[in-house]
Amino acid sequence: MGKSQDLYNKAKKLIPGGTQLLSKRPEMYLPDYWPSYYEKAKGCEVWDLDGNKYVDMSYMGIGSCILGYADEDINEAVKNAIDKGSMSTLNSPEEVELAEILCDLHPWADMVRYTRTGGEAMSVAVRIGRAKTGKDTVLFCGYHGWHDWYLAANLADDKAIDGHLLPGLYPAGVPKALRGTAYPFAYNDTKGFLGLIDKHKNSVGVIVLESIRNHQPEREFIETVRQVASDLGAVMVFDEITAGWRLNMGGAHLLFKIIPDIAVFGKAISNGFPQGVVVGKRNVMESAQDSFISSTYWTERIGPTASIATIKKLKEKNVPDHLIKVGQNIQDGWKYAAEKHKLKVHISGIYPLGHFAFEYENPLVLKTLFTQVMLEKGFLATTGFYASYAHKNEHVGMYLKAVDETFSFIAEAVEEGAPEKYLKGPVCHSGFKRLA
Repeated sequence: MGKSQDLYNKAKKLIPGGTQLLSKRPEMYLPDYWPSYYEKAKGCEVWDLDGNKYVDMSYMGIGSCILGYADEDINEAVKNAIDKGSMSTLNSPEEVELAEILCDLHPWADMVRYTRTGGEAMSVAVRIGRAKTGKDTVLFCGYHGWHDWYLAANLADDKAIDGHLLPGLYPAGVPKALRGTAYPFAYNDTKGFLGLIDKHKNSVGVIVLESIRNHQPEREFIETVRQVASDLGAVMVFDEITAGWRLNMGGAHLLFKIIPDIAVFGKAISNGFPQGVVVGKRNVMESAQDSFISSTYWTERIGPTASIATIKKLKEKNVPDHLIKVGQNIQDGWKYAAEKHKLKVHISGIYPLGHFAFEYENPLVLKTLFTQVMLEKGFLATTGFYASYAHKNEHVGMYLKAVDETFSFIAEAVEEGAPEKYLKGPVCHSGFKRLA
């Protein structure tokens, strides 16, 4: 308990929900004790408002800082852009430079539009898709943001998208007229997808899915989605906001040799500076001109500048390979420690974006306890790990040593039959909940 918790208690009275992003809400990790706010972040280290230093072995800015916090090369490029003027009545030339880079990395694509967040970019992609096809229905798989088009799936069934990232995303405030415009399907569920197509094939305008998250795509599944989209004349959108740049340069869909009509990027493309990107085929992207898609801050200079510098460094340092190796070491370490201490743990996710779950009746108790003990050992840690270029062997080694010790403690607590007695505060949340 310290300045950060005091500030968070104040924030809950001034900011609905306490934070701007659900994934940064302290209740998702360690209620009453998570440090909440940072004074400084560098590499993979974070200092809280009380001066305590932690090694971030959790989400690295919720996946945005792929190179690490305050990367000197990216910061230098951004500072130069600021000094030259980050906003003007005229357009920044970096917009064109970045578009050329992205189209070179994605030879199937011809045109690019920009936003400043991933959620915005997904909304733009869906708008363009609907404009192209003239059809309203969106079929989607995975998590794609907070906007009306997505949450509309929960209007008919408020649990429709529970399995797509986290439960409890209620559609309050989403117009009821949007009911029946968006329907979810499960990743790698070819039969379920085709069942939705049978019901809605005359109205489907856009089909959206994450390229990859927790599981490798089955060939039959992604080929079927691609073929059906082509047959229906629907626009196929790959959401690369989470997976992009971590397995390869550009979108993970390039590895699977499945060509979408649109691909969407955010997060890692600009190493923590705001940037969203919609890349697509010319005959689809030109439909953006048939709709009104426009915003002042989509034209500022910092986002494209940071993206250009980030992409350059990702390529020069072969960062995707580093992320894969680090992530594999982490997942192997989780597995080893779990087996050593006879803990039932399920591990999932691609190597750069790993997760584990305690397979017990009270998994949230154990998750909270894990976070609590790891925090005491100097780590920001939870049941997920997003690799960054700043994570080096020494960080991995220190972290896995701490995991081994923490798993040992948790195993003993489970054996005793009352692990909750070791918690200093409430159990963490698992999904969206309204804060008092």
